Amino acid sequence: MQLSEQELVRREKLNSLRSMGINPYPAALYPVDYTSKRIKSEFEEGKKVIIAGRLMSRRIQGKASFAELQDADGRIQVYFNRDEICTGDDKTKYNDIYKKLLDIGDFIGVEGELFTTQVGEKTVMVKDFSILSKSLKPLPLPKTDKDGNTFDEFNDPELRYRQRYADLVVNPHVKDVFIKRTKLFNAMREFFNEREYFEVETPILQPIPGGASARPFITHHNSLDIPLYMRIANELYLKRLIVGGFDGVYEFSKNFRNEGMDRTHNPEFTAMEIYVAYKDYNWMMDFCEQLLEHCAIAVNGDTKATFGEHEIDFKAPYARVTMADSIKHFTGFDITGKSEDEIRSAAKEMNIAVDDTMGKGKLIDEIFGEKCEGKYIQPTFITDYPKEMSPLCKEHRDNPELTERFELMVCGKEIANAYSELNDPIDQRERFEEQLKLSEKGDDEAMFIDQDFVRALEYGMPPTSGMGIGMDRLIMYLTNNQSIQEVLFFPQMRPEKKQIELNDNEKAIFDILKKEKSIALSDLKNAAGLSNKGWDKGMKGLSKLGLTKVTKTDDNLIVEIA
Repeated sequence: MQLSEQELVRREKLNSLRSMGINPYPAALYPVDYTSKRIKSEFEEGKKVIIAGRLMSRRIQGKASFAELQDADGRIQVYFNRDEICTGDDKTKYNDIYKKLLDIGDFIGVEGELFTTQVGEKTVMVKDFSILSKSLKPLPLPKTDKDGNTFDEFNDPELRYRQRYADLVVNPHVKDVFIKRTKLFNAMREFFNEREYFEVETPILQPIPGGASARPFITHHNSLDIPLYMRIANELYLKRLIVGGFDGVYEFSKNFRNEGMDRTHNPEFTAMEIYVAYKDYNWMMDFCEQLLEHCAIAVNGDTKATFGEHEIDFKAPYARVTMADSIKHFTGFDITGKSEDEIRSAAKEMNIAVDDTMGKGKLIDEIFGEKCEGKYIQPTFITDYPKEMSPLCKEHRDNPELTERFELMVCGKEIANAYSELNDPIDQRERFEEQLKLSEKGDDEAMFIDQDFVRALEYGMPPTSGMGIGMDRLIMYLTNNQSIQEVLFFPQMRPEKKQIELNDNEKAIFDILKKEKSIALSDLKNAAGLSNKGWDKGMKGLSKLGLTKVTKTDDNLIVEIA
């Protein structure tokens, strides 16, 4: 592993601390009794405090220094004075350990007394400090020049997602998103628990990937010598519990779908599913809008949330539109009573990509997704889906071609999906068999037949309504984040490319090339400001790494990034 100059210096400091008998990674408890937030809210001149955190900045002025300590709640100013820390003749702790061997990013513990500076800053006067963890890699902290201009900000999305630990340290506002995420989960739990619905856990590894139409991840159980599937949904297990006698169950589940990745999809995501006996989808619509109004207030203190250019209002009630009416409104085509071939022809006329593997339900879904879905900005229930689109949903009580289903659309995306649940075991088996035919036609998202689930229904399941909510997408809307990666601590990423470490000469040249893209060799040499030896070594090193390309023109040699 090639280390940068700063990393080498920090390792030398680490060794110096150890040679002085100081353990840079002590095991013992550090008796923190205050946080930065509590110090500010309960400030009292002269109060003794013990606080710990990262050293984030410091201004050393001889025998005194102001610094900032960052803990989980924020930052607090601390004041180091040599004579307060080193009361005797030995000034090593300040002169050597603090001034020379500490670095920005180190975790330290501070014992001190509170005071207010002349400019009114609440500050901790350090009486003693301890090194709790030595940082060997410099934090990617932004820098500000004398004119107040900020540069070198840590804002590259790929780096931020890969190194979320660094992102959280240097971009404190990122933490607020995840605090709101937890508030959302807590608010939902509170809403369900007050109504005495029961939180449960169901299997992640399943013998049959059921409960949704999606491509699963497949693994293998060595002892049983059988294939297993990562959960794509927990629906069928939760409904088994309704069969077993629970009146209301819910679960926050990690689901896994082996599909594409984009700004609103991650292969691993969190869904909430709830099932309540003796209810239908009309009741669930009322329940859903009350739930989301409650959650919006819990997260943001208001029913309104900003998402991009839109202001969304989660205050109930929400508009309700049937799928057939929606498609007819936006395309002029009425899907009611149409055959599969008629719908396929209509989709082609609308320039929607379809193929022969798609059944009637998939075709309708494509039309709605292409032509209608994106039109719904404010929360809107799309209701009464065609039967072919909903193999787990009860037939509509007034129209046998439809099902009692709704999806909640917000800003052109689905965030909730709910049914009057199918509890007729004979009908359910027939629906599964239709899905099997689609699978045989080549639809790799069609559902498997779950024989055990059908058996459970044969014991009898009461009338039930169920709903699933995409938690990641919902928190995107509540925190004004356009990308799902922003609301996941550790989103899935492509394999990291091996990072090329450059020495100082190479870096000086390459930094100029990144800005200029293309530059005359003589101009590049002048801009780099290196000695002849340093220039030669730098250019040879970059060429050997395959990072530069030199081309000859009539007048000059031109250097570019390869």
